[in-house]
Amino acid sequence: MGKDFDASIEVAKQTFAQADSVLGFDLSSICFNGPEERLNQTDISQPAIYVTSIAAFRAARQAGLIDQTAVSAYAGLSLGEYTALHLAGVFSFEEGLKLVAARGRYMQQAAVSSPSGMVAIMGADHAAVEQLCQDHADGQVLVTANFNAPGQVVVSGAIEACERALKGAEAKGFKAVSLKVAGAFHSPLMQSAADRMAAELAKVNFQPARTMVYSNVTAEPHGDADSIRRLLVDQIVKPVRWEQIMVKLVAQDGSRFVELAPGRTLAGLAKRINRRLPIESLATAEALVPSPSGRGIG
Repeated sequence: MGKDFDASIEVAKQTFAQADSVLGFDLSSICFNGPEERLNQTDISQPAIYVTSIAAFRAARQAGLIDQTAVSAYAGLSLGEYTALHLAGVFSFEEGLKLVAARGRYMQQAAVSSPSGMVAIMGADHAAVEQLCQDHADGQVLVTANFNAPGQVVVSGAIEACERALKGAEAKGFKAVSLKVAGAFHSPLMQSAADRMAAELAKVNFQPARTMVYSNVTAEPHGDADSIRRLLVDQIVKPVRWEQIMVKLVAQDGSRFVELAPGRTLAGLAKRINRRLPIESLATAEALVPSPSGRGIG
């Protein structure tokens, strides 16, 4: 993850080195070399994604592909909300990295303490998935966790409840896939992590956002510092309303969208809302090569 940025772009290399210094361990080595099992663990994957995204942003800005003064809004799915808030000037790179690292640790610990999981359900609307949760909870936690795109909703809960939901979804003709995650993120089973994150967030002096940032919990722009802190705590145990955020952004005629590294998952979700949506992906360092037209990303 991010190895091509580090190898070819100096400002990205500096970003990874800065992260290693802040964290006090060699995060960059795990990002670049694995092992994959360690990189995919929540306590590592969260800071790894945060750092890689910001390295990509800094590289694109330096290359003239992003005019930060022209950006009208930021949004990030789950962990990505921290990246969005940093880019909007709410907290520094270092403060955000420490918060993300703590979030990853606490969510990993909560997951270990309670066997749980997540299941993606495709082809069902919101009401149908809510009904699946009611029908298959059987006294255990089973809730909607991510409204990702039209026809794609993720549920989260106790491992046995997730297994029942998967079978129940398939019986109704929906496609269902168990996700390779540590636990039931965005569910009440993460309450211990949310409580501990409240204390971490209280330590950071948030600044007013210079650019609009959308909240995962409300699908509305963030407000003042106290509200941001509260919603970041709530985000750990409540569903991510990514589809609703994207519908609002897509409705802004003439907007262009940029997805930061790593990956192209968000672009794929956005295309489910509007196939013709102009999205530019910075998933690789190669994507930073200016186009023949010289058009930048704003």
